[in-house]
Amino acid sequence: MTTTTYETQTLIGSTTYRLRASADPDLFLEVAGTDTSGLLVAEGNLRLPAGAGGSVGKLLAQVLDALGKLGAPPPKSGRHRPANANQPWTQDLDEDLRATWLAAPPGTSTTDLIRAIAGQLERSATSIRSRLARVGCDPDIAGRPLSPEAAHLLGVQGRHQGEVRGKPDPAQATEG
Repeated sequence: MTTTTYETQTLIGSTTYRLRASADPDLFLEVAGTDTSGLLVAEGNLRLPAGAGGSVGKLLAQVLDALGKLGAPPPKSGRHRPANANQPWTQDLDEDLRATWLAAPPGTSTTDLIRAIAGQLERSATSIRSRLARVGCDPDIAGRPLSPEAAHLLGVQGRHQGEVRGKPDPAQATEG
């Protein structure tokens, strides 16, 4: 009978793992892990019936993965979630958002202003942009109120564009 041997090594973190597997006819697995100084930090041997390799491999993967998660720190989310995410908007917040947006001087970068407001209100830039139309502001041009045509396109008609929850727009109050 022919003996089949497989050898490999891999670096995980600061540990180099060496695996040697052979079949003659049972499966023999030898694992050794050494740190950067060559100190042995992991070792183990398994002897399995020839046909059990795949099934036992899946079982070991599940068990080792579960055990690793028990001792591992919680995974860090790839996305930062603002402190006020999913919090309801208040009338004062809407008024502040509208006032800040409409006070922007001509030529202000829309993206920069949205990011600045998002940071100030501890909300996402996406939530700021979507809220702008609801408070009667054009989310595409800093400092500009939302036109009736744009309100219709954005689906905010009937939300009193130009007004914030029933309070008159100061610009409209001084007109006529």
